[in-house]
Amino acid sequence: MQSEVLACLSKIPFLAGMPDEALAALASRAKVVKFAKKALIISEGDDTSSMYIVLAGKVRVFSSNDKDKEVTLLIQEAGSYFGELALLSNEPRSAGVEAMDKTVCGVIGKADFIHWLKQYPDAAIELLGVLADKVRALTEKVKQMALSNVYERTIKILQDMADKEGDIYVIHNRPTQQELATMVGSSREMINKVMKELTKGGYVSVDDKTLRILHTPPASW
Repeated sequence: MQSEVLACLSKIPFLAGMPDEALAALASRAKVVKFAKKALIISEGDDTSSMYIVLAGKVRVFSSNDKDKEVTLLIQEAGSYFGELALLSNEPRSAGVEAMDKTVCGVIGKADFIHWLKQYPDAAIELLGVLADKVRALTEKVKQMALSNVYERTIKILQDMADKEGDIYVIHNRPTQQELATMVGSSREMINKVMKELTKGGYVSVDDKTLRILHTPPASW
């Protein structure tokens, strides 16, 4: 598994330019942890301070209020990472993370990361740039939530999740309507209505775990 950790580390933006020996040193500090489907990896408000690299599976990053209403902030798949803010902050976790499938993560603790960072300080500058990009992305998401309707938010999320394959865009392992509802900040019933209209209009097709965007949907509904 250490080789898989190393391969994933080399693809993380703020680590991609680091020499092989630096990445190997960091990978050697990672602990490999397995999580069952639906397992809560991080609870919002936790005082934990590790970064997680997704080696296999898929996780959902979410936030909730005191009435247990949730909104999904990100879906992270193999090769991605989360929890990096805790490496540089003493604040509680700002979001929860749940395993959407059986998931395997490489976990790097704060003390180990700081020790490594002192040896390879160039990574700190790159990390600051990545964190700034993340703040901008979350700001854009808040803007969408505030200024866009459910249909517009649904279209935006589907387009962001899809990969181009020939003349169409495809989402493999598509989210369920309930998962999409938490990403959009709406109800499953409303998402069901939007998806029915998109399918009826010939804009999307859905089968098993795959969603295909066949034509660009109208900007508004």
